[in-house]
Amino acid sequence: MSDFFEAVENMLIEHWLKIVVLILIYFAWKLNLEKEILAFLGVVLLGKLAWIWWLHYIQQDFISGIDFVLLEIIPPREVLRSPKAMEFFITNALFHHSFKGGKEEFWQGAVWFWFSLEIASIDGQVHFYIRTPTRIRGLIETQMYAQYPQSQIKEVEDYTLGVPEITPEGEWNGWGCEFALLKPDAFPIKTYVDFGLDEDPKEEYKIDPISPLIELFGALEKGEQAWMQIVVTPADKTKIWRTKGTWFGKHGWVEESVLRILKIQAPYAARRDVKEDGSGGRIEIRTPDHLKNAVKKINEKTNKLGFETGIRVMYVAKKDIYPVGTRTNTSRNIRLIFRQYTNPDLNGLNRINSTQADIYGSIFMASKKTVMILANRMLHEYRERAFFHLPLRHHIFAKPYWNWPIPNILTLDGVIVAYAHPHTFVLNTEELASLWHFPGQILKVPTLERIESKEASPPTNLPI
Repeated sequence: MSDFFEAVENMLIEHWLKIVVLILIYFAWKLNLEKEILAFLGVVLLGKLAWIWWLHYIQQDFISGIDFVLLEIIPPREVLRSPKAMEFFITNALFHHSFKGGKEEFWQGAVWFWFSLEIASIDGQVHFYIRTPTRIRGLIETQMYAQYPQSQIKEVEDYTLGVPEITPEGEWNGWGCEFALLKPDAFPIKTYVDFGLDEDPKEEYKIDPISPLIELFGALEKGEQAWMQIVVTPADKTKIWRTKGTWFGKHGWVEESVLRILKIQAPYAARRDVKEDGSGGRIEIRTPDHLKNAVKKINEKTNKLGFETGIRVMYVAKKDIYPVGTRTNTSRNIRLIFRQYTNPDLNGLNRINSTQADIYGSIFMASKKTVMILANRMLHEYRERAFFHLPLRHHIFAKPYWNWPIPNILTLDGVIVAYAHPHTFVLNTEELASLWHFPGQILKVPTLERIESKEASPPTNLPI
């Protein structure tokens, strides 16, 4: 009987709003108060819309006052440290966690800062970049020099401005996509620890997971460009799940990971040493061997700081060589640059929101005009590093709202395709350092710019 009442309680908690609406409709019908109830519901709906609009307006106003700068990081000639050094950098420089009061959040529109870790190949020359708010620039530089003293940091112009637009009349064409996790956020991807790089093996024995990406980017030729961005912000207050079994409860990614572990272990839990009256006892969990690794890795992921993350990749080229360069088929190969991070037992990264319009699920192939519109849109989203605090158009014309049976293609002064909402997920510092770090000397890519000589301070006994 207790299970029955518990099921009823969970049902009431989950569907309380629908139940309240049905009760109001019933009393309105009984008391002939249809107009009054409709007016009340209309006021509530308009009030919620006004609140959403207000928050969006003040946040966009706050964001418009943030100045960003693009910093190029030139790696040292000899990278002798493991990706653990980059993990320390990400932890100390990018995790800007603060508790904002009601005035800051709901009147000033204050938001948490976000950063973009990028690798770009311009005509085959590979570069590392960090895009950051200008007020954090000093911390970025000091923490990078703390881990890589021989590196160089310099402010540069945004390389995406070299491709003004992708249109039928322009000289550029392009392809792009985003990436999402294959499984829920709690499951980690393969990291540099799984490749043994945390033990600092000899250079000739290193297997660096970032090597395929650097090699592919370094193989491009003149007229080709490939870009990759990893946009991050602290996940503690941004990535939220609804707590089942509660009225308004919510929880973060760590609690979600714990619930995921409990869900995995639930079929293998049993009560032991129960008394005759049914009291007492203990719960014993015997996790099968094939699930122990997943439980262990999920638990280990929560031991490090987490970032809400979005990943986007683009390939652009002059139209006379697009889509296939003279030596590479980059628009196809670029889809596989994260395959080495996949662990079938845990998680991996998969291509989504491609500019080929496959997300619209139509039996008809998208026209070349539509594909080019999507490519140009992704170019601008890449340039804006747009994953968080999106413009209002992304919410009004969001793909989930304009799906079947509503036509997938909206025609407003030409062709405007409903926006595919960028997908974000949680990666911890170890996973991020695995995706973005400086390769060691084993990777002999001549087009990867490095510092040619070590810098040293002058001798202290020089004559004045």
